[in-house]
Amino acid sequence: MSAPVGRFITFEGPEGGGKSTQVDHLSQRLEQAGVLVYQTREPGGTPVGAELRAMLLVPDRPALAPPAEALLMCADRAQHVSEVIRPALASGMVVVCDRYADSTLAYQGFGSGVDLASLEAVIAFATGGLQPDLTVLIDLDVRVGLERKRAASRAGKEDLNRIDLRDVDYHERVRDGFQTLARRAPERFFVVDGTQPPESISDQIWDRVTRLVAVRAETPRLL
Repeated sequence: MSAPVGRFITFEGPEGGGKSTQVDHLSQRLEQAGVLVYQTREPGGTPVGAELRAMLLVPDRPALAPPAEALLMCADRAQHVSEVIRPALASGMVVVCDRYADSTLAYQGFGSGVDLASLEAVIAFATGGLQPDLTVLIDLDVRVGLERKRAASRAGKEDLNRIDLRDVDYHERVRDGFQTLARRAPERFFVVDGTQPPESISDQIWDRVTRLVAVRAETPRLL
């Protein structure tokens, strides 16, 4: 009898694209379709990662040099892959992860100027070469996304983190980085326009995911 085969789906994109909302909805929809799902995030998908997340994102923590920030992101990922992602995949689960290695390349590489070849080598070491089966990139103008984040902060719905507070030029470089990565790996990336209504984005993602994961024919929409 063959071992179960899991699937690894990651979500990426600039700030304010609704990525985390879509992670929640896809995970719930898969569960309703009878799929075993493990929903997680980076940084912070393990107890060790939660401590690293605070170091990386809380605004009043000491400033980090770009290489140090990149290495801490990869330390979080190494623990996450070992403790959470590989065991879940080995048990046959679908792992849905809010950010993964592409974020390190986009934010610390394209955004902060850390050497991409060096980053790719450290990521490969941290992950043991584990790549997603599918990466959903929710793309939108960074000014639109940042204003969404600021509006949510003003409404008390979420706090702005250290990366949210960086200037628009930085976020433009990050977005360009994601688009470059998507062009380099079109077989893995599924790019969605983040300015569309959430229910439209959800349906497009669902249609793409059901080509990768076997689900029951009738599964209700959540939006």
